[in-house]
Amino acid sequence: MKKPKSVDEYISNVEKYQEELVHLRKIVLSTGLKEHVKWLFPCYTFNKKNVVGIAAFKDYFRLWFYQGALLFDHHNKLINAQEGKTQAMRQRRLKDLSEIDRDMIIDYISESIENKKAEKRILPTKKPSIESAELSEVLNKVQHLRDSFGSLTFGRRRDYPAYMNSYKRSETKKSRRAKSIPLILQGIGLNDKYRK
Repeated sequence: MKKPKSVDEYISNVEKYQEELVHLRKIVLSTGLKEHVKWLFPCYTFNKKNVVGIAAFKDYFRLWFYQGALLFDHHNKLINAQEGKTQAMRQRRLKDLSEIDRDMIIDYISESIENKKAEKRILPTKKPSIESAELSEVLNKVQHLRDSFGSLTFGRRRDYPAYMNSYKRSETKKSRRAKSIPLILQGIGLNDKYRK
């Protein structure tokens, strides 16, 4: 998907839930948050800090709260979309315009803004490093490759061993190692093209 230049463009390009997104957008903007497009989706900020986003998918549309785990969810409507993976983010999935409750959304946003003012947040925990025999073998033999790998960010250093370990066949691991070496030498992460 090409990154939309504006929220209007994002909404006009979704296949489903355009009317619902327009309605959500009006509610969110009524709280005074600033509107942006981040990671391909409409995002709303307070003092340059992410508060809430909206998006449409095949079977639902949603609001997600970046620090939603801090919210007192007395409506019991927020879910963690990736249990065990997502720590702070919570979302509200909806399937119909009639499910949009303006007062509830404003409650969540108001509490989120207060949490931002109080600088409350859940910090991500670093994942342990992953080892790969194939990668370690070549890093131990080639000093300049080891130096290049060491200069990568923590996340990029995690991606390479995970990529190589995801297949059992030695031929696949060897081809992945061959693909990875030039990228490492250039200081490029496996997933850099998706991060831009």
